[in-house]
Amino acid sequence: MRSKAGTSNPYLQLLVTMVLWGSAFSSSKSVVEHVPPAVGAVLRFGGGALALLVAIRLFGDRRAQVSSRNGWRAAAVGVLGVFAYNGFFFWGLSLAPSLDAGILIPVMSPVLTSTVLVLTGKERAGAARATGLVLGLVGAVIFFIGVGGSAQGGSSRLWGDVLFLLSAVCWAGYTLLGPRVMSGVDPLRATTYATCAGALLLAVLAAPDLTRVLWSELPAGVWLNTVYLAVGAAALANLLYYRGVATVGPANASLMMFTVPVVNTLCSTLLLGESFGWLQATGAVVLLVGAALAATRGKLPTCRTAPAGQSPAETETPRRRSTT
Repeated sequence: MRSKAGTSNPYLQLLVTMVLWGSAFSSSKSVVEHVPPAVGAVLRFGGGALALLVAIRLFGDRRAQVSSRNGWRAAAVGVLGVFAYNGFFFWGLSLAPSLDAGILIPVMSPVLTSTVLVLTGKERAGAARATGLVLGLVGAVIFFIGVGGSAQGGSSRLWGDVLFLLSAVCWAGYTLLGPRVMSGVDPLRATTYATCAGALLLAVLAAPDLTRVLWSELPAGVWLNTVYLAVGAAALANLLYYRGVATVGPANASLMMFTVPVVNTLCSTLLLGESFGWLQATGAVVLLVGAALAATRGKLPTCRTAPAGQSPAETETPRRRSTT
Protein backbone atom coordinates (compact mmCIF):
# COMPACT_ATOMS: atom_id res chain seq x y z
CA MET A 1 0.00 0.00 0.00
CA ARG A 2 1.33 3.42 -0.82
CA SER A 3 1.69 5.70 2.17
CA LYS A 4 1.12 9.22 0.99
CA ALA A 5 2.09 12.26 2.92
CA GLY A 6 -0.50 14.31 4.64
CA THR A 7 -3.94 13.31 5.74
CA SER A 8 -4.12 10.46 3.16
CA ASN A 9 -1.65 8.47 5.26
CA PRO A 10 -3.85 5.90 7.07
CA TYR A 11 -1.57 5.73 10.10
CA LEU A 12 -1.62 9.51 10.46
CA GLN A 13 -5.43 9.38 10.30
CA LEU A 14 -5.46 6.69 12.98
CA LEU A 15 -3.02 8.67 15.14
CA VAL A 16 -5.25 11.76 14.98
CA THR A 17 -8.16 9.49 15.90
CA MET A 18 -6.33 8.15 18.95
CA VAL A 19 -5.44 11.66 20.16
CA LEU A 20 -9.09 12.68 19.86
CA TRP A 21 -10.23 9.54 21.66
CA GLY A 22 -7.53 9.77 24.32
CA SER A 23 -8.58 13.29 25.26
CA ALA A 24 -12.27 12.32 25.08
CA PHE A 25 -12.11 10.24 28.28
CA SER A 26 -11.42 13.22 30.54
CA SER A 27 -13.69 15.45 28.46
CA SER A 28 -16.55 12.95 28.83
CA LYS A 29 -15.91 12.70 32.57
CA SER A 30 -16.34 16.48 32.83
CA VAL A 31 -19.75 16.20 31.14
CA VAL A 32 -20.92 13.25 33.26
CA GLU A 33 -20.20 15.25 36.42
CA HIS A 34 -23.12 17.52 35.47
CA VAL A 35 -25.59 15.26 33.60
CA PRO A 36 -26.69 11.60 33.86
CA PRO A 37 -24.50 9.10 31.94
CA ALA A 38 -27.11 8.34 29.26
CA VAL A 39 -27.66 12.04 28.63
CA GLY A 40 -23.91 12.58 28.27
CA ALA A 41 -23.78 9.80 25.67
CA VAL A 42 -26.67 11.35 23.74
CA LEU A 43 -25.05 14.77 23.77
CA ARG A 44 -21.85 13.32 22.36
CA PHE A 45 -23.27 11.07 19.67
CA GLY A 46 -26.46 12.96 18.94
CA GLY A 47 -24.28 15.95 18.17
CA GLY A 48 -21.90 13.71 16.25
CA ALA A 49 -24.75 12.35 14.14
CA LEU A 50 -25.87 15.88 13.26
CA ALA A 51 -22.30 16.85 12.33
CA LEU A 52 -21.99 13.82 10.06
CA LEU A 53 -25.33 14.50 8.36
CA VAL A 54 -24.14 18.02 7.61
CA ALA A 55 -20.85 16.61 6.29
CA ILE A 56 -22.70 14.27 3.93
CA ARG A 57 -24.77 17.19 2.69
CA LEU A 58 -21.70 19.35 2.06
CA PHE A 59 -19.02 16.85 1.04
CA GLY A 60 -20.75 13.55 0.26
CA ASP A 61 -20.98 12.10 -3.23
CA ARG A 62 -24.64 12.56 -4.12
CA ARG A 63 -24.29 10.08 -6.97
CA ALA A 64 -23.27 7.29 -4.59
CA GLN A 65 -25.84 4.54 -4.29
CA VAL A 66 -26.08 2.50 -1.10
CA SER A 67 -28.22 -0.61 -1.06
CA SER A 68 -30.74 -0.94 1.73
CA ARG A 69 -28.99 -4.12 2.86
CA ASN A 70 -25.63 -2.38 3.24
CA GLY A 71 -27.29 0.56 4.95
CA TRP A 72 -28.96 -1.65 7.53
CA ARG A 73 -25.75 -3.61 8.10
CA ALA A 74 -23.84 -0.39 8.74
CA ALA A 75 -26.55 0.73 11.17
CA ALA A 76 -26.42 -2.65 12.93
CA VAL A 77 -22.70 -2.27 13.56
CA GLY A 78 -23.47 1.13 15.10
CA VAL A 79 -25.68 -0.59 17.66
CA LEU A 80 -22.60 -2.41 18.92
CA GLY A 81 -19.91 0.24 18.44
CA VAL A 82 -21.92 3.34 19.38
CA PHE A 83 -24.93 2.36 21.48
CA ALA A 84 -23.62 -0.58 23.53
CA TYR A 85 -20.06 0.69 23.79
CA ASN A 86 -21.03 4.16 24.97
CA GLY A 87 -23.86 2.95 27.17
CA PHE A 88 -21.33 0.98 29.22
CA PHE A 89 -18.65 3.66 28.89
CA PHE A 90 -20.66 6.62 30.19
CA TRP A 91 -22.23 4.50 32.93
CA GLY A 92 -18.73 3.48 33.99
CA LEU A 93 -17.59 7.11 34.04
CA SER A 94 -20.25 7.88 36.64
CA LEU A 95 -18.61 5.31 38.94
CA ALA A 96 -14.89 5.34 38.17
CA PRO A 97 -12.19 7.80 37.03
CA SER A 98 -11.60 8.41 33.34
CA LEU A 99 -7.99 7.32 33.99
CA ASP A 100 -9.20 3.71 34.40
CA ALA A 101 -11.26 3.88 31.22
CA GLY A 102 -8.27 5.12 29.23
CA ILE A 103 -6.27 2.09 30.33
CA LEU A 104 -8.80 -0.73 30.22
CA ILE A 105 -10.70 0.06 27.03
CA PRO A 106 -7.92 0.80 24.52
CA VAL A 107 -5.53 -1.83 25.93
CA MET A 108 -8.01 -4.67 26.45
CA SER A 109 -9.56 -4.16 23.01
CA PRO A 110 -6.49 -5.48 21.12
CA VAL A 111 -6.17 -8.36 23.58
CA LEU A 112 -9.79 -9.36 22.99
CA THR A 113 -9.44 -8.85 19.23
CA SER A 114 -6.38 -11.12 19.13
CA THR A 115 -8.11 -13.73 21.30
CA VAL A 116 -11.08 -13.93 18.94
CA LEU A 117 -8.81 -14.20 15.88
CA VAL A 118 -6.92 -17.08 17.51
CA LEU A 119 -10.02 -18.91 18.75
CA THR A 120 -11.70 -18.66 15.33
CA GLY A 121 -8.60 -19.95 13.55
CA LYS A 122 -7.98 -16.80 11.55
CA GLU A 123 -4.54 -16.34 13.11
CA ARG A 124 -2.07 -18.72 14.70
CA ALA A 125 -1.44 -18.75 18.43
CA GLY A 126 2.36 -18.71 18.36
CA ALA A 127 4.55 -18.53 21.45
CA ALA A 128 4.73 -14.72 21.42
CA ARG A 129 0.99 -14.29 21.00
CA ALA A 130 0.11 -16.88 23.65
CA THR A 131 2.53 -15.23 26.07
CA GLY A 132 1.03 -11.84 25.33
CA LEU A 133 -2.52 -13.03 25.93
CA VAL A 134 -1.52 -14.58 29.25
CA LEU A 135 0.28 -11.39 30.28
CA GLY A 136 -2.76 -9.36 29.27
CA LEU A 137 -4.99 -11.49 31.47
CA VAL A 138 -2.56 -11.31 34.39
CA GLY A 139 -2.22 -7.54 34.00
CA ALA A 140 -5.99 -7.10 33.98
CA VAL A 141 -6.31 -9.19 37.16
CA ILE A 142 -3.60 -7.15 38.89
CA PHE A 143 -5.28 -3.94 37.79
CA PHE A 144 -8.65 -4.99 39.21
CA ILE A 145 -7.06 -6.16 42.45
CA GLY A 146 -5.37 -2.77 42.68
CA VAL A 147 -8.73 -1.04 42.30
CA GLY A 148 -10.15 -2.77 45.35
CA GLY A 149 -7.05 -2.23 47.45
CA SER A 150 -6.23 1.38 46.60
CA ALA A 151 -7.17 4.34 48.75
CA GLN A 152 -9.29 5.65 45.89
CA GLY A 153 -10.80 2.25 45.15
CA GLY A 154 -13.91 0.63 46.50
CA SER A 155 -16.92 -1.13 45.05
CA SER A 156 -18.03 1.90 43.03
CA ARG A 157 -14.75 2.17 41.15
CA LEU A 158 -14.58 -1.59 40.73
CA TRP A 159 -18.03 -1.75 39.12
CA GLY A 160 -17.10 1.18 36.92
CA ASP A 161 -14.05 -0.70 35.69
CA VAL A 162 -16.19 -3.76 34.98
CA LEU A 163 -18.35 -1.56 32.76
CA PHE A 164 -15.23 -0.28 31.01
CA LEU A 165 -14.26 -3.89 30.36
CA LEU A 166 -17.67 -4.49 28.75
CA SER A 167 -17.03 -1.42 26.59
CA ALA A 168 -13.77 -3.02 25.45
CA VAL A 169 -15.68 -6.18 24.49
CA CYS A 170 -18.05 -4.10 22.38
CA TRP A 171 -15.21 -2.23 20.70
CA ALA A 172 -13.35 -5.44 19.86
CA GLY A 173 -16.49 -6.74 18.15
CA TYR A 174 -16.93 -3.42 16.36
CA THR A 175 -13.34 -3.55 15.08
CA LEU A 176 -13.66 -7.14 13.86
CA LEU A 177 -17.05 -6.74 12.18
CA GLY A 178 -16.62 -3.25 10.77
CA PRO A 179 -14.49 -3.83 7.65
CA ARG A 180 -16.53 -6.79 6.37
CA VAL A 181 -19.92 -5.22 7.12
CA MET A 182 -18.94 -1.80 5.79
CA SER A 183 -17.22 -2.99 2.60
CA GLY A 184 -20.09 -1.85 0.38
CA VAL A 185 -20.46 1.64 1.88
CA ASP A 186 -18.07 4.61 1.65
CA PRO A 187 -16.51 5.61 5.00
CA LEU A 188 -18.47 8.87 5.43
CA ARG A 189 -21.85 7.23 4.91
CA ALA A 190 -20.91 4.15 6.91
CA THR A 191 -19.86 6.33 9.84
CA THR A 192 -23.06 8.36 9.56
CA TYR A 193 -25.38 5.34 9.46
CA ALA A 194 -23.63 3.71 12.43
CA THR A 195 -23.56 6.91 14.49
CA CYS A 196 -27.19 7.79 13.77
CA ALA A 197 -28.41 4.30 14.67
CA GLY A 198 -26.45 4.29 17.91
CA ALA A 199 -27.51 7.84 18.80
CA LEU A 200 -31.21 7.03 18.31
CA LEU A 201 -30.99 4.09 20.70
CA LEU A 202 -29.03 6.18 23.20
CA ALA A 203 -31.78 8.82 23.01
CA VAL A 204 -34.40 6.20 23.85
CA LEU A 205 -32.28 5.07 26.81
CA ALA A 206 -31.79 8.65 28.01
CA ALA A 207 -35.41 9.78 27.53
CA PRO A 208 -36.40 9.47 31.24
CA ASP A 209 -33.40 11.57 32.31
CA LEU A 210 -33.66 14.34 29.70
CA THR A 211 -36.47 16.15 31.51
CA ARG A 212 -34.64 16.04 34.83
CA VAL A 213 -31.60 17.99 33.61
CA LEU A 214 -31.51 21.69 34.52
CA TRP A 215 -30.29 22.75 31.09
CA SER A 216 -30.17 26.48 31.80
CA GLU A 217 -27.89 25.91 34.79
CA LEU A 218 -25.24 23.86 33.01
CA PRO A 219 -21.86 25.65 32.98
CA ALA A 220 -20.33 26.79 29.71
CA GLY A 221 -17.59 24.16 30.05
CA VAL A 222 -20.15 21.39 29.64
CA TRP A 223 -21.31 22.80 26.30
CA LEU A 224 -17.75 23.35 25.08
CA ASN A 225 -16.85 19.76 25.98
CA THR A 226 -20.02 18.54 24.28
CA VAL A 227 -19.16 20.33 21.03
CA TYR A 228 -15.64 18.91 21.14
CA LEU A 229 -16.90 15.39 21.84
CA ALA A 230 -19.57 15.55 19.13
CA VAL A 231 -17.54 17.08 16.31
CA GLY A 232 -14.04 15.86 17.17
CA ALA A 233 -14.20 12.68 19.23
CA ALA A 234 -17.39 11.30 17.64
CA ALA A 235 -17.83 12.52 14.05
CA LEU A 236 -14.26 13.21 12.87
CA ALA A 237 -12.58 10.48 14.91
CA ASN A 238 -15.01 7.74 13.85
CA LEU A 239 -14.72 8.78 10.21
CA LEU A 240 -10.92 8.67 10.33
CA TYR A 241 -11.05 5.32 12.14
CA TYR A 242 -13.29 3.78 9.47
CA ARG A 243 -10.91 5.00 6.77
CA GLY A 244 -7.89 3.69 8.61
CA VAL A 245 -9.40 0.27 9.31
CA ALA A 246 -10.55 -0.04 5.69
CA THR A 247 -6.98 0.60 4.55
CA VAL A 248 -4.76 -1.25 7.01
CA GLY A 249 -7.23 -3.76 8.49
CA PRO A 250 -8.50 -4.27 12.04
CA ALA A 251 -5.36 -5.93 13.42
CA ASN A 252 -3.01 -3.10 12.49
CA ALA A 253 -5.59 -0.46 13.39
CA SER A 254 -6.02 -1.96 16.85
CA LEU A 255 -2.29 -1.48 17.51
CA MET A 256 -2.74 2.28 17.32
CA MET A 257 -4.98 2.01 20.39
CA PHE A 258 -1.81 1.82 22.49
CA THR A 259 -1.32 5.57 22.06
CA VAL A 260 -4.67 6.30 23.72
CA PRO A 261 -3.54 5.50 27.32
CA VAL A 262 -0.65 7.93 26.96
CA VAL A 263 -2.90 10.79 25.84
CA ASN A 264 -5.57 9.91 28.38
CA THR A 265 -3.11 9.68 31.29
CA LEU A 266 -1.76 13.14 30.51
CA CYS A 267 -5.25 14.63 30.24
CA SER A 268 -6.68 12.86 33.29
CA THR A 269 -3.79 13.68 35.60
CA LEU A 270 -3.19 17.24 34.42
CA LEU A 271 -6.79 18.36 33.88
CA LEU A 272 -8.77 16.29 36.39
CA GLY A 273 -6.13 15.46 39.00
CA GLU A 274 -6.91 11.72 38.82
CA SER A 275 -4.42 9.04 39.86
CA PHE A 276 -4.11 5.37 40.74
CA GLY A 277 -1.95 3.37 43.15
CA TRP A 278 1.24 1.45 42.47
CA LEU A 279 -0.56 -1.90 42.12
CA GLN A 280 -2.90 -0.52 39.46
CA ALA A 281 0.06 1.07 37.70
CA THR A 282 1.88 -2.27 37.73
CA GLY A 283 -1.16 -4.04 36.31
CA ALA A 284 -1.50 -1.38 33.62
CA VAL A 285 2.12 -1.87 32.52
CA VAL A 286 1.81 -5.68 32.44
CA LEU A 287 -1.46 -5.37 30.53
CA LEU A 288 0.06 -2.96 28.03
CA VAL A 289 3.09 -5.19 27.39
CA GLY A 290 0.90 -8.27 27.02
CA ALA A 291 -1.51 -6.54 24.67
CA ALA A 292 1.31 -5.26 22.46
CA LEU A 293 2.93 -8.70 22.34
CA ALA A 294 -0.36 -10.44 21.56
CA ALA A 295 -1.33 -8.02 18.84
CA THR A 296 2.08 -7.85 17.12
CA ARG A 297 3.16 -11.47 17.72
CA GLY A 298 6.56 -10.00 18.53
CA LYS A 299 6.88 -8.43 15.08
CA LEU A 300 6.21 -4.99 13.67
CA PRO A 301 3.00 -4.81 11.59
CA THR A 302 3.28 -4.63 7.81
CA CYS A 303 1.13 -2.63 5.45
CA ARG A 304 0.14 -4.64 2.36
CA THR A 305 -1.15 -3.54 -0.98
CA ALA A 306 -4.56 -4.87 -1.92
CA PRO A 307 -5.15 -6.36 -5.40
CA ALA A 308 -6.86 -4.13 -7.91
CA GLY A 309 -10.53 -3.73 -7.09
CA GLN A 310 -10.19 -4.88 -3.48
CA SER A 311 -9.61 -3.00 -0.26
CA PRO A 312 -6.90 -4.22 2.12
CA ALA A 313 -9.61 -4.98 4.69
CA GLU A 314 -11.24 -7.40 2.24
CA THR A 315 -7.97 -9.24 1.62
CA GLU A 316 -7.03 -9.51 5.28
CA THR A 317 -9.14 -12.54 6.22
CA PRO A 318 -7.84 -14.80 3.40
CA ARG A 319 -4.27 -13.77 4.27
CA ARG A 320 -4.81 -14.77 7.89
CA ARG A 321 -6.32 -18.10 6.96
CA SER A 322 -3.31 -18.97 4.84
CA THR A 323 -1.14 -18.85 7.97
CA THR A 324 -3.15 -21.38 9.93
